Amino acid sequence: NRDRAYLSQLLLSVYRYIKNKKNITMFESVRDAFDLQSDLFDEYEEGNEILKRMRASVREHLLRHLRENNRVLEINAGTGSDAVFLAERGYNTHATDISEGMLKKLKEKIDEKGVRDRVTFELLSFTELDRLGEKDFDYIFSNFGGLNCTGDLSVVTKHFKNILTSGGKTTLVVMPPVCPWEIILALKGRFKQAFRRLHAGGVNAHIEGVKFKTYYHGLRKLKKTLSPDFKLIEVQGLSSVGPPPYAVKFAETHPRLCSLLERIDKLLSHVFPFDRWADHYIATFELTRKYNRKNSY
Repeated sequence: NRDRAYLSQLLLSVYRYIKNKKNITMFESVRDAFDLQSDLFDEYEEGNEILKRMRASVREHLLRHLRENNRVLEINAGTGSDAVFLAERGYNTHATDISEGMLKKLKEKIDEKGVRDRVTFELLSFTELDRLGEKDFDYIFSNFGGLNCTGDLSVVTKHFKNILTSGGKTTLVVMPPVCPWEIILALKGRFKQAFRRLHAGGVNAHIEGVKFKTYYHGLRKLKKTLSPDFKLIEVQGLSSVGPPPYAVKFAETHPRLCSLLERIDKLLSHVFPFDRWADHYIATFELTRKYNRKNSY
């Protein structure tokens, strides 16, 4: 029995080592891809009206839940657009990202906007939030599918209860497995794109020639990952009926139709199932139990 227990423990250790090695390799690919894209990232959004409207909706949602003097931790902060936005509204934000290229752009942006007193930044993977040490935050924020870079949400979310203050909140913007706009593409015979999000093992994505996996996470899965320490307090769909960012040419060709669809999208954004069947959904959770770093409540 002792030998069997030892063998089981050994096999578990080997499995964890291989899994960790695989994750490191995958995140290195993500880092390399966004390093290469950092010079073009803001330029792409500036020319995409759909993406700008989606970001505006995320910010409206965020401001509904933030409270005065909240300290914000942003993971997957990118070039710092949201960190600067929050700083200009009086919030102290610590921005983290795995990409040195993105953080270089972030530094330029906070210097340009004159918000160095409210924005700090750190090269840090979202899987290593325990390295923040004794820092406490009132709010954790992740925008536009940063969490879709991992197939295992728990490697990120397991840290949240450790670093949030009592009653702290987190707002996560995630790409779900079901997007009505994409499923409609099946009517045009584009079955691969229509159902790509349903692949449990993720799908291959590439940025600037670097390939990595993208995983799609439903709201139920996200809630389960954060349970039992968090409760869901708001969920909102983004581009469920309206066109997603990659359909910008369609929007330019059919402006009146897209304007109508975007108005409908806004009306249905908090209505089931459109609040979670969309290009992205915004989910805000509140910490319901105060966590002690010494592993007791």
